[in-house]
Amino acid sequence: MGATRMVSVRVWGEYACFTRPEFKVERVSYPIMTPSAARGLLEAIFWKPEFRYEIRRIGIVKPGTTMVILRNELGSRQGTKPYYVEDRRQQRTTMLLKDVEYLIEADVRLRPHASDPVTKYVEQFNRRVERGQYHHTPYLGTREFAAHFGPVDKAAPAPFDLVVGPMLFDIAFIEDPTRPELAFKRPGRPEPVKGYAQALFFDAQVKAGWLDVPHEKYLELYRLEEGHV
Repeated sequence: MGATRMVSVRVWGEYACFTRPEFKVERVSYPIMTPSAARGLLEAIFWKPEFRYEIRRIGIVKPGTTMVILRNELGSRQGTKPYYVEDRRQQRTTMLLKDVEYLIEADVRLRPHASDPVTKYVEQFNRRVERGQYHHTPYLGTREFAAHFGPVDKAAPAPFDLVVGPMLFDIAFIEDPTRPELAFKRPGRPEPVKGYAQALFFDAQVKAGWLDVPHEKYLELYRLEEGHV
């Protein structure tokens, strides 16, 4: 892909939690930002149904320090019937990161129904970053940990290596009427479709401060969601 497709942004915050899915009850953060968290942050700044972000790499400027806190959470989701919150409040442990900063580099990939050139969306994204504008508050893993963002300027990742191991890449939402576990929207289609979600993982390693995201994982994601590359 050409350079005109690339967008970049510097993000930082006081706290972050990129939850590992293998821990069912307590929240435990990965040591660095995940590609899915990076995508969600970019979409909070600017998103249109005509394109999707492909995270190329994440630079770790400040890895942060690990800390443990206790948080109040609900034992079950809110349904149509009201209930007294105090009856279902649970205190759970969260292992999170404090004082983090990252660089995100991504490509803008047009969807088949897009009619405008990719440069239009890249320029819109860059203007929003420069002005500090966003659609909804960007966050670092979980919504209570708001993120600040701005141009990359002269920021550079810390020169260190780290073997993370299996890391969540993203979630594929697969249309399948025989498994109507979820209902979700598809860009370009007015009605929700039914199907299921499948987590995708990759072997994550930080080299010289950068986490490279393998492009073949996006090809796998598109095959699952769209039936083609």
